Amino acid sequence: MPTFKFEALDTSGQEVKDSVDAGNEEEASQKIKAMGYFVTKLTAAQVKGKKGQKKKTGKSRKTFVLGGVSQKMLCIFTRQFSTLQDAGLPVLRSLRILEKQMKPSALKNALIDVVEDVESGSTLSESLGRHPKCFDRLYVNMVKAGEAGGALEVILQRLAEFKEKSQSLKRKVVGAMVYPSVVIMVAVGILTFIMVSIIPKFKKIFEEFGLSLPQATKILIDVSDWVASYWYVIPLFPLGVYLLIKLIRLTKAGNYALDRMTLWIPIVGSLVEKTIVARTMRTLGTLISSGVPILEALSIVKDTANNVVFERMFQRVLESIREGDTIADPLREARLVDDMVVNMVEVGEETGDLDTMLYKVADFYDEEVDTLVKSLISLLEPIMIVFLGGVIGAIVISLFLPLIKLLEGLSK
Repeated sequence: MPTFKFEALDTSGQEVKDSVDAGNEEEASQKIKAMGYFVTKLTAAQVKGKKGQKKKTGKSRKTFVLGGVSQKMLCIFTRQFSTLQDAGLPVLRSLRILEKQMKPSALKNALIDVVEDVESGSTLSESLGRHPKCFDRLYVNMVKAGEAGGALEVILQRLAEFKEKSQSLKRKVVGAMVYPSVVIMVAVGILTFIMVSIIPKFKKIFEEFGLSLPQATKILIDVSDWVASYWYVIPLFPLGVYLLIKLIRLTKAGNYALDRMTLWIPIVGSLVEKTIVARTMRTLGTLISSGVPILEALSIVKDTANNVVFERMFQRVLESIREGDTIADPLREARLVDDMVVNMVEVGEETGDLDTMLYKVADFYDEEVDTLVKSLISLLEPIMIVFLGGVIGAIVISLFLPLIKLLEGLSK
């Protein structure tokens, strides 16, 4: 029968360390409770095999996976972990349950290591911190604050809500880009087909009749010849733009310039700005309400901005707090966020209810993003229809102008 080592508190509050034989962890927990102890830590003692070798560790259960951690999977894991902790299960038991039911992935491999680390005596935040690709600084610091305050289940619930709202905001923005992207791809495909297959047939007809072609038709035929000869350049064009942007971002000045230009683009810039404000304010509010020190919270928020312009703004806020000043003043001086945000932050600082005010700002901007996304889609539909209609119309007119001249000549 397996042996379980445990740490517990007796009725007088004294710490007790001992071991108990039981068939499984739940049975061991029940036996310890029957002794009149309150379990604080329970781990299975390592069992040696016949040849004196240690029992296989969880590393053998790892699987080879490609890619990183799915944010959707991490969101689901956090919500399930929060529910299990709220139900009163030990941390180690909760982690084992979630690890066993999870499909092979980078997150599952990380959890196998986390379970082993917790079993060996590490804290949950330390174990999670060893896997930065799965659990970022925000995640680790919130768990650490939950452990220090003895309210891990509450912190995990806040973290789960934060992850879910972040995923919802991301889905809205990505969803807005899907429709125009598909329409543009289909339109490029149709136009390429017309240039490669249809226009050369008209060109042959014009040459057979020896027609004098208008300038518009000549340009169209030249474009068709170029597309037919260099069609492979078309997919290389967006790739070239992508690589150029990556190259520019290698320098600090170029990175700042691109992020600043993005914020100046009509409608799109406003959408990016509101998305960043919603994400950063919710992140800051979540960290503050969880008990993370304000300087550490601002440092994490700066990293989650994903925009150099906003990163510089939060750096100024961080320096302002270090000097004993307020958050609102550097926000006002930066002129990146609306006066409403500055006023809400100022009220939160004065009343000592900053986290609540930050949540309200984030909720407001979430709704603004939703409204802006719908407006953007509504605006893009007629623009794309008019643009495609104009291009197709120009092609048709250019092709039929010589035919009209031909018909006029035959009728005389």
